[in-house]
Amino acid sequence: MRTMRGWFRDTTGGLPVTFWYLWAGTLINRLGSFVLVFLAIYLTQERDFSASQAGLVIGLWGVGGAVGTTVGGTLTDRWGRRPTLLTAHLGAATMMLALGFARELWAVALGALLLGMFAEAARPAFGAMMIDVVPEKDRLRAFSLNYWAINLGFACAAVLAGLAAEAGYLLLFVVDATTTVITALIIFAKVGETRRAPVVGARHKGPGAPAGALRTILADRVYLGFVALNLFGALVFLQHISMLPIAMGDSGLSPATYGSVIALNGVLIVVGQLFVPRLIKGRSRSHVLALASVVMGVGFGLTAFADAAWFYGLTVLIWTVGEMLNSPSNATLIAELSPAELRGRYQGVFSLSWQVAGAVAPVLGGLVREQAGNGELWLGCALIGGLMAIAHLVSGPARERRAVALRGATGTVVPVVAVRPPAPEAAEAAATAPAEPLVPGADAGPPADPRRSAESSGVR
Repeated sequence: MRTMRGWFRDTTGGLPVTFWYLWAGTLINRLGSFVLVFLAIYLTQERDFSASQAGLVIGLWGVGGAVGTTVGGTLTDRWGRRPTLLTAHLGAATMMLALGFARELWAVALGALLLGMFAEAARPAFGAMMIDVVPEKDRLRAFSLNYWAINLGFACAAVLAGLAAEAGYLLLFVVDATTTVITALIIFAKVGETRRAPVVGARHKGPGAPAGALRTILADRVYLGFVALNLFGALVFLQHISMLPIAMGDSGLSPATYGSVIALNGVLIVVGQLFVPRLIKGRSRSHVLALASVVMGVGFGLTAFADAAWFYGLTVLIWTVGEMLNSPSNATLIAELSPAELRGRYQGVFSLSWQVAGAVAPVLGGLVREQAGNGELWLGCALIGGLMAIAHLVSGPARERRAVALRGATGTVVPVVAVRPPAPEAAEAAATAPAEPLVPGADAGPPADPRRSAESSGVR
């Protein structure tokens, strides 16, 4: 008992109060995250859309998310973490209800596009806020705890959504919108702006960083290489939302069965994720990420041979282990590769990889499945996992050198008291403008999501 208390204290102790408000908001929001999990089933069974039409709608969600993360990342740095987060949550709740009442394909497609834009605009702000409030030495624990909350909520939501769908799919949209509003209220009442401004005269001294924010990111080949690897991983991972429910339906399994099977993902993470930081502490992040890629590839690859609920459940448990290894290493690495004054935009670019995958994965998965076959789709996922593992081993040393260089170049920062809204500007001008001296803001590591997804979104 004493050992368990010590482990609990080491895992949760000493984290800022603001982090716990963000954590609580994450948990509440994810408890109601019904819609995306069941969207493919809702579109094909309730709305009678074809598989390709369902893939298009889910893809438009991803397109909207790509716009949302780009604009959200810029607003996070220029406007502030808190106002960006509140606007995104309230907009997402509104569009969630609109999507639930939409009937025609064009209305559903437009609703998915706008919902993706608002929902994903919150990710950069949340990620930057978490990095702002949690000291570097505690980030691995904080990100793991946040990811744990995401998956506790997801595990409950997946099961509850399967039951709620039997009562009526509209209930899924209403509950999802309600929990999003509750999260916004927690942030409004308890979380202040966390954005900070560099001390006068302190400027980013990263190697060869040009003045423009967008140019700085585009010149950062190390970071963009890491983002590209995440994109390929997300293309594989997001098949569990788009193609897995369709494959299980082909095997004669019900939506409720899919909900129970996919809930195993959240259950395993809830049971085991808090032990992962101690397991991987002190180990090479490149090796951990490579192992995670292999395990995820194997899990998704075995789906090619699944034909019963227990077999699908086994594949989910396998790729979940890879996800558990991947998430904390990913989160801490993103934090260390992001210059402080461009933190929101770096978070936005990373989130953009998820949104691009969200747009491409269902369409690409559907095409591969229709043209080559179900088995070839999942075996292709296994191949991508193996290639990613090799890429992580090759690119890892350069990433660690860049993290050390940025750590040494970070200047002292001081809080700023007021946040001024930006003057209306075109999105492109805002994204490419030089980073101005910043004023106060906040986020809890990639929600990993964020992800989810976060994941993603992890990835859900």
